Amino acid sequence: MSLPPLDRRAHPDGAIFSVWKAIDGWPIRRLDWPRPDGAAARGSLIFVGGRGDFVEKYLEALGHWHAQGWNVTAFDWRGQGDSRGDIVGGHLDSFDPLVADGAALIADWIAATPAPHVAIGHSMGGHLLLRILAERRPPLDAAVLIAPMIGINSAPLPPWLGRQVAGLLADFGWRAQPAWKQQGPASPPFRQAHLTSSVERYADEAWWKQRQPGFELGPPSWGWLRAAYHSTAGLTPERLAGVRVPLLILGTDRDRLVSPAAIRRAAAALPNAQLHMFHDAAHELLRESDPVRLDALARIDAFLDAKARPPAAS
Repeated sequence: MSLPPLDRRAHPDGAIFSVWKAIDGWPIRRLDWPRPDGAAARGSLIFVGGRGDFVEKYLEALGHWHAQGWNVTAFDWRGQGDSRGDIVGGHLDSFDPLVADGAALIADWIAATPAPHVAIGHSMGGHLLLRILAERRPPLDAAVLIAPMIGINSAPLPPWLGRQVAGLLADFGWRAQPAWKQQGPASPPFRQAHLTSSVERYADEAWWKQRQPGFELGPPSWGWLRAAYHSTAGLTPERLAGVRVPLLILGTDRDRLVSPAAIRRAAAALPNAQLHMFHDAAHELLRESDPVRLDALARIDAFLDAKARPPAAS
């Protein structure tokens, strides 16, 4: 029996919102969506979104994995969604606090939830998840990186010049200033084309932001960009070679936000990674039109079935 479509504009029944405290006490909004009525879980899955994301943007994907039998967890990164606190526009000078938050939350989550444990990260979340795997080595059974920010797409500037410009402008007093101007209350028209071809799913994001205006971060600051360039530079081939967790990486050749070439280089350096690049899709693969979205979900499901099997019954 097929399940009815999930309402992308409502919190699902059974989803539990709570506050998880980071090491320094920062409140992180967390969603846990366990299997209903004590039903046995396929395992535990945690999803980490990208810059400017919030839990509600990915309710449809979370619902898919929940229907597949997973206990599902997601959260808002420090500085965004309902974890933003007093950070304005998601500005950060370093990604290190985000890595620390993600590593500690994942450790607590693993200790409290049934195996197998899998993590899925999108965009900035994919970058941070990869850093956590390389630097902290949590005992995950498998991980998926979706359009991961392994490199920033700075076109038409070459990457070295993009990094230099961001660093110079941040150093000269513009570190907290937006790197570009957003045109009025609505996002620029090219934003949708860069994110998804699905008009309906793109509209869902605006719907949630109208009800939670603080979810709108606007463009990244020059300091955020400098921090992003610095953080991505640390994902060297030598560091990636130490990541042993089975990985599935999904990207798109026409991504305008992250670098497809950097994704391909990283996949070649990771010893246990599978790569699939979509040729005609925008950045948000899990919020794309159905032909792309369902293909991506099917690839993720098949990968998790193969790499994250439930423990054998004793």
